[in-house]
Amino acid sequence: MDEPVLLTGAVGRVGQAILRHIGTDYEWRLLDRAPMSSSKRPEGIDADDIYIGDVTDADDVREAIDGCRAVVHLAGDPRPEAPWDSVLQNNIDGTQTMFEAAVEAGVEKFAFASSNHAVGAYETESRTPDLYRPDDDYRLDGTEPPRPTNLYGVSKATGEVLGRYYHDHHGLSVVNVRIGNLTEGHPPIDYERGQAMWLSYRDCAHLFERCLLADYDYETIYGISDNDRKYYSIEGAREALGYDPQDNSAEWDGDDHVDGER
Repeated sequence: MDEPVLLTGAVGRVGQAILRHIGTDYEWRLLDRAPMSSSKRPEGIDADDIYIGDVTDADDVREAIDGCRAVVHLAGDPRPEAPWDSVLQNNIDGTQTMFEAAVEAGVEKFAFASSNHAVGAYETESRTPDLYRPDDDYRLDGTEPPRPTNLYGVSKATGEVLGRYYHDHHGLSVVNVRIGNLTEGHPPIDYERGQAMWLSYRDCAHLFERCLLADYDYETIYGISDNDRKYYSIEGAREALGYDPQDNSAEWDGDDHVDGER
């Protein structure tokens, strides 16, 4: 992809996972309302490519998105306990502002960072904790409707529906990535749920790179590594995007490394 890619929320964890692994492979525009320190900026990204602004401000977004052909939209209030006024402004209104600007700018692909919180209510008392264990065959595959855990999850489910609208009515290619538990280096320790939905930094970067490179219409997929423990299917991501994750929470030996990590 020769045209610029706009990455919103570039200072956050998901943005940093992407930039650390593929930051030098694309022409990026980075948008965040927090300043970006030099340690978080990949080589080759000039100060002119970094925009300090808010996704709820249409002028800020239009300036950053001009000339881009793809968007990775991560920005928003990431707190599971975030109150309604914040998720409404930052996650819902901000996402709609991004979609509208993308259509106006002629963007072709839009990768939206959804969340496991959009479907957390499928984890009922009758299903857990067996749901998190390798011998349980229950899977969510992205075709099920949202069942949010909290208002943050409601905002992410709303973002998915906005993507459906902008695909159907404006022809924008949209992929919703329901991100699991992103941690650097190793999966959560002594936390079955976190191990079942673990997403490594390098698999995260690879997954969003496939969002930039693959051809798709409208997809909702799960963003986790290839864990033995899993109740999210990654077959949709494999088929729609060519996702080929390398990490598995089962390979973590509990000491200081994940087998095969590079």
